[in-house]
Amino acid sequence: MLDTLDAAAVRRWCAGGLAALRRHQGEIDDLNVYPVPDGDTGTNLVLTFTSAQQALAMDRATVGDGDAMPHGHALRLMARGALLGARGNSGVILSQILRGLAEALAAVPVVRGRQLAAALRDAAAAAYAAVARPVEGTLLSVVAAAARAADAADSDDLRTVAGAAAGAAARALARTPEQLPALARAGVVDAGGRGLCLLLDALVEVITGESPQRPAPAPRRVRPPATAVRETGSEEYAYEVQFLLDADAEAVERMRQTLAGLGDSLVVVGDGAEASGTWNVHVHVNDVGAAIEAGVAAGRPYRISVTRFADQPAPAPPAAPLPLAAPASAGRDARAAVVVASGAGIAELLTGEGATVVPGNPSAGELLDAILATGAGRVVVLPNDPNTQAVAGVAAREAHARGVKVSVVPTRSPVQALAALAVRDPERRFADDVIAMAEAAGACRYAEVCWASREALTVAGPCRPGDVLALVEGEVHLIGVDLADTCSAVVDRMLGGGGELVTLLSGADAPDGLADAVRAHLARRWPFVEVHAYPGGQPHYPLLVGVE
Repeated sequence: MLDTLDAAAVRRWCAGGLAALRRHQGEIDDLNVYPVPDGDTGTNLVLTFTSAQQALAMDRATVGDGDAMPHGHALRLMARGALLGARGNSGVILSQILRGLAEALAAVPVVRGRQLAAALRDAAAAAYAAVARPVEGTLLSVVAAAARAADAADSDDLRTVAGAAAGAAARALARTPEQLPALARAGVVDAGGRGLCLLLDALVEVITGESPQRPAPAPRRVRPPATAVRETGSEEYAYEVQFLLDADAEAVERMRQTLAGLGDSLVVVGDGAEASGTWNVHVHVNDVGAAIEAGVAAGRPYRISVTRFADQPAPAPPAAPLPLAAPASAGRDARAAVVVASGAGIAELLTGEGATVVPGNPSAGELLDAILATGAGRVVVLPNDPNTQAVAGVAAREAHARGVKVSVVPTRSPVQALAALAVRDPERRFADDVIAMAEAAGACRYAEVCWASREALTVAGPCRPGDVLALVEGEVHLIGVDLADTCSAVVDRMLGGGGELVTLLSGADAPDGLADAVRAHLARRWPFVEVHAYPGGQPHYPLLVGVE
């Protein structure tokens, strides 16, 4: 039994925590609430913590670095490794929890109960700060409960505080379905929170020599709803406000909080500068004046645009692709684009547009390597997946520390990346080019067709394994039996809302003739729509669709 947490104990915790995550990896993956074949929170946590363990293994120093004690040095190595290896939202949040622990304990000579409690407070704060809009019933709720219980223990005894934190985390995990309706409908607990509970139990085992005996989460009772948050936001708000803003990071954070209270669909994208820089601000509101005043209070807003949704015309014809001039030499003024995508055909298309392609679900370190390998001073990153957006943000901050400006355009599908790259213009100011790419991506609606991997109750009705699911902007719209018929039907539904260009990317599992069948249907039903079809080679999804 340990009275204090030293460097050797930190290393044993890292090894034990990774082993626990690996043992339960499949269980955590299965907590995914969507019946599509790529739910991988368990895998992302294992990969993230593997990077933390590898960072420790490569540095066997027994003394601290600078002001850090040996245990602080070990925790900093873990946090840095996890940051660069972070996969998905859960991995990024976990890396911030480790960072909070490391910074709180780095200079503490002896870590006992009260020191651990203070570090857990900082870890919870760092986790919440990593998320633009924290949601309860997630990993955040679990780490917050652990921190509160550690404080309430009010003890110098390390075993007492660690046990209280781990026990409270387990109870908070059991309550997550009460806090998040999607979990309740699925009959599961939060996957990221389950991973954190395993890590806290591993810490208790290192300290006490005994593994806490806890029941495993109850098996799934009701199959999950295959829905996701609508990207277009709530219909409660009538106006879209967008502007560029020159301001420092602190003022932008205050503005972000103000705008969050005025509406939804809030996106604030910086150019990579940590202290001050140029920001692209987008929000849906009813009070236009208040939104613009928030920008004036933060700094210098310009290129202000206001759109009333009721006045929006049908989408305009897409711009023709512009030739991309290769930079004379790599350096501060050179530009590049880095795109995350899976599938040989998609990679070939994106490379043809002048982009560097990184395989799907990369770590922050892999994205950072790709950004730096371009040799450019200004880089746009297109993540093509909501989970990868958080990882891209980490890579962008790391690249900025190395003198590279990086802007992340929040694309959610390869078809949006193609639309964004088509309008790229090296003659424009970099900030203006980023805005043009973001607007083009946002104007491209996307859909994906796959086979259901499990039973589920969706907004389109119940589905069973093997049913064909058509998801539009992340939400199940159609459930079918025949793949070609379902693909044609979902394109019909999308074109019912307007559109003049359809892009079809057939996947690795697509049967021969799928794209041709959809093209033939469109030629009969929508003769004036332009159709581009390519072999994408993407896994999981036989067809990806873009409508502009």
